[in-house]
Amino acid sequence: MIRYKKLGYVELTVTDLDRSTDFYRNVVGLEPAGDGPDGERRFRCSEDPYAVALHKADQPGFKRGGWMVEDERQFETLHRRLKDAGVAFEQLGAAECKARGLGRATRTVELNTGATLEFYLPPDGAKPQPFEPTIAKIQRLGHVVWTTPHYDKAIAFFRDVLNFAASDSIGDGITFFRAFPNPYHHGIGVGRGQRNQFHHLNFMVTEIDDVGRGLARFKVRNVPIVFGPGRHPASTSVFLYFLDPDGLTLEYSYGMEEFPEVDARAPRRLEPVPLNIDSWGSSRDPRMTAVGEIVPYKIAGAA
Repeated sequence: MIRYKKLGYVELTVTDLDRSTDFYRNVVGLEPAGDGPDGERRFRCSEDPYAVALHKADQPGFKRGGWMVEDERQFETLHRRLKDAGVAFEQLGAAECKARGLGRATRTVELNTGATLEFYLPPDGAKPQPFEPTIAKIQRLGHVVWTTPHYDKAIAFFRDVLNFAASDSIGDGITFFRAFPNPYHHGIGVGRGQRNQFHHLNFMVTEIDDVGRGLARFKVRNVPIVFGPGRHPASTSVFLYFLDPDGLTLEYSYGMEEFPEVDARAPRRLEPVPLNIDSWGSSRDPRMTAVGEIVPYKIAGAA
């Protein structure tokens, strides 16, 4: 059984680094954390060294995400499960780990969504770095969601190989997973779609007022608001979806159901009706999730 602590970072591709740096700092409320080894711009929203990295590319989308595991023992279980499933993986070298602020990491590609996934530990002796919120009281990086036409196979992989725990699904269209034993309702979501695509990235805020202030700030800055404000019945979160300058979908949310490690309730299957997406009844803008490639990556030696 693989045990996780949290979703630690998500790395995106954008077409204009300067424009996106201004947006993620002055509109979203992230704190710049310097450049990475490949020139990517890094940002913080917690005590971690970085939570979001932006890479320059021709197409905006999802490059990779990293989940912090509980301890060194988890790598043995992770590697065994991936081998048993016939899924290639690689362990990051010491130089890359050092350059990116990681202690140890393994990388694989989820073959159904095409998403590059990393599992890591911070360096030995790493200390939390104080984070002071600015225009938004962001609590943490919340979750990332992808869509794929290989929905059932992707669900099985995250559940049966990676030991993500299903919390709920809405019809046969999307399933929400938590990174067990992390208590929050979901750290990833996998949706059914016509092609492999990045759906959205979420930031959890500490006050419902942050959702309201964000709504006002986005209107002043002419940021497209594409869904909400509303409330997701599955997680109980109050949400607000908006677009970054490239059209990638981002989300602020406040509040979320938390699960105990032992004797957690069984996952539910909610009917795929509009009020099970938003109990407040708001409507989605068609621009929501219209943009978002998944950057391909090939593991060395993979077939």
